[in-house]
Amino acid sequence: MSAEPSSPSRPVMPDLRWSGMTHRGRVRPNNEDAFLALCFDGHEVRYLGKTGAASAANTDFVFAVSDGMGGAQSGEFASRITIEKVSHWLPRSFRMGALGVATDSTDILLEIFHAIHAELLNLGRSYEECQGMGTTLSMCWFTPGRMFFGHVGDSRIYHLPANGKLQQITHDHSHVGWLRRNGKINEREARTHPMRNALNQALGAGQQIVDPQVGAVVYEPGDRFLICSDGLTDGLWDRHLDEFLSTPDSAPSPRTPAQRLIDESLERSGRDNLTAIVVEVLEHNLPAPDATAG
Repeated sequence: MSAEPSSPSRPVMPDLRWSGMTHRGRVRPNNEDAFLALCFDGHEVRYLGKTGAASAANTDFVFAVSDGMGGAQSGEFASRITIEKVSHWLPRSFRMGALGVATDSTDILLEIFHAIHAELLNLGRSYEECQGMGTTLSMCWFTPGRMFFGHVGDSRIYHLPANGKLQQITHDHSHVGWLRRNGKINEREARTHPMRNALNQALGAGQQIVDPQVGAVVYEPGDRFLICSDGLTDGLWDRHLDEFLSTPDSAPSPRTPAQRLIDESLERSGRDNLTAIVVEVLEHNLPAPDATAG
């Protein structure tokens, strides 16, 4: 676990800067996407604004995107309840880990994903209007120096290293995603495939078994992470994401990285709800000495 003060012998921890935005798009009547930004330690949980920056030395940060599906309003409900459950269960699991009940972060993520899945299935069985509802969930848990992630569905987590190329670190849980990962089709073919929107794994959605993808990434100052729903990538190819994440914004009025991605995707598509969270890893800058100090 990670909410312990950093040792003086450790290198100075980088800060995190984030921005998040969601939009219903140009076609859908409602927004079934939801996103979460919060931080917590052994004492409290704090919800974060859509933009901000803070030290990651003594506090853990969680960012998540959930894209709901289902008839009427049930997709919207599924994504909202999923985000709500993450915000309650992850800090609770963290506190249990601090007491020695559980110590492995990926195990905690697996427990949370399976608990959300069971909750959505139960709601689907109990209420007719919730029958068959489901959602994706892509979640990043930032601890000092390492980001743990959990994922189900076709929302995505990307990593842009300070000195490297953009990498999609999650797998699209679909047949088309499997085809592309195995080199049987390219990005262009995947984007036009007739089954591109058919998931073989989601939370809830009447599925009895899910196998979440979990893992960890070591991060360094200068790295960037993107968590997004498939509505964003419907309008932006991977090369666009790389370009917009790694180059300054040329707009007359400054935009946050998340707003820039949303704007650019809306220009090109906007057929679906779209959500983006961008997390940037910064050098930790010590405050200047207080000139009024004696």
